[in-house]
Amino acid sequence: LPLPPELSHVQAFYDKPDAAPFALFHRFRHFGYSFEHIARRAREAAAPLVGISALCTPYAEEALAAAAAIKTLHPAGRIVMGGHHATLLPESLLAAPAVDFVLRGEGEVSLPLLAHCLRTGGELRAVPGICFRRPDGTLFIGKPAVMERLEEFPPPALDLLDLAYYRRGGRGSAVVAAGRGCPFTCSYCSVGRDSWIPYRLRPAAAVAAEVETAVTRQAAAFIDFEDENLALDRAWFLDLLRRIEARFGGRGIELRAMNGLFPPTLDEEIVAAMARSGFKALNLALVATHPEQLERFKRRDVRAAFDRALSLAEANGMSAVGYVIVGAPFQEPDPSVADLLFLAARRVLAGVSVFYPAPGSRDYETCRELGLLPRRFGAMRASALPIEHTTRRIESVTLLRLGRILNFMKQLIDRGLALPAPTPEDNSPLDPADRLATGRRLLARFLADGRIRGITPDGDVYDHLASPDLVRKFIDGLGKITLRGALR
Repeated sequence: LPLPPELSHVQAFYDKPDAAPFALFHRFRHFGYSFEHIARRAREAAAPLVGISALCTPYAEEALAAAAAIKTLHPAGRIVMGGHHATLLPESLLAAPAVDFVLRGEGEVSLPLLAHCLRTGGELRAVPGICFRRPDGTLFIGKPAVMERLEEFPPPALDLLDLAYYRRGGRGSAVVAAGRGCPFTCSYCSVGRDSWIPYRLRPAAAVAAEVETAVTRQAAAFIDFEDENLALDRAWFLDLLRRIEARFGGRGIELRAMNGLFPPTLDEEIVAAMARSGFKALNLALVATHPEQLERFKRRDVRAAFDRALSLAEANGMSAVGYVIVGAPFQEPDPSVADLLFLAARRVLAGVSVFYPAPGSRDYETCRELGLLPRRFGAMRASALPIEHTTRRIESVTLLRLGRILNFMKQLIDRGLALPAPTPEDNSPLDPADRLATGRRLLARFLADGRIRGITPDGDVYDHLASPDLVRKFIDGLGKITLRGALR
């Protein structure tokens, strides 16, 4: 697909295809069914009520496009939207004529009540979290619906999903949410202690039962827990791990917590239990190492706990990924280079996350007050480098590429291959089909002159736009540490 106009500011950063092993993005694609196919399915079902998720703000316009397509082919169907974006910015959805209702908050409560209300002619205002247009065009905006006890509601109907579309490594996969909300107050997060949603955990037995359903009925072999706070309640987490181990230990089921675990919650007993139950990697939220940036993020300094978690991962035969955020408002780029070098010296992959403004977060409000928010929701995704403040976009994309280069260097170490010596550019051809050999030669040139290169599938080598200052600080910093692999 052509790059949307709201993403034109990143065209120069992703202009050419790149077959190098440390490439980023190039093509813009639509994943999943077309809007027209979705609309035809709704019409064929003669659905009186069609629900559309508007979870992530960067994809809200795609959700609205789906609503418009459905309304065109199936005008009798009422359309309701829910999800995080719908909860925080319901007015943006009700501005679309195709959208009849928005449900704020937890839809397990309100969606069945809305369906019953429409069927029986009940009072719309009585539906928790309901938002709609009044006859005079003004909006009724209800408060977000919150379940008092998560265990009183049924688990997700996984049997309605076609898991053939949700695979990882050729195996079926599933996503499980063990809880809701968060007790922390991180500035970039929209579901923390100060948000509309309270922190709650589901009973361990209920979570284990959902995992069992995914594995036994939907053939899922990869389960991702969408909780940073999975280990916050130690007794609860150990109970969950024991249940999963008793049912699936040794059966090749892989568990992950890819949002990133809070390192201080991990100890020897917990990590060992994670390994026995199916965790093969620790995804760890480091976020930042600079004290001033940690204060801005309202995060604890977890470096000591991070190192302890890495040691425990190694002792239990697990890999690890450490996540850092770059490009946030008032975040300087030089400390982000230091964050990368911190990860470079440790047995861990580097996960570089470009900041994006999440509605409902403190940083979203900061961006709004400073006039930093993109004009279109579609430009709020991390790959669009959504804001430019104390870290410029060229610096954010440079940090992304440096993270990729760092991980390639770690891969070479893990394979027992020597890092290439800095080598000036020559005119000898490169074979883009041999990603490893090509990557080593491009890395050798990078270490020699600091230019980050890509290579097209046809073998043409070109320079990516990058910040020479950040690149030089990264290369100089590598010379002052002992670089480790991700597994060694």
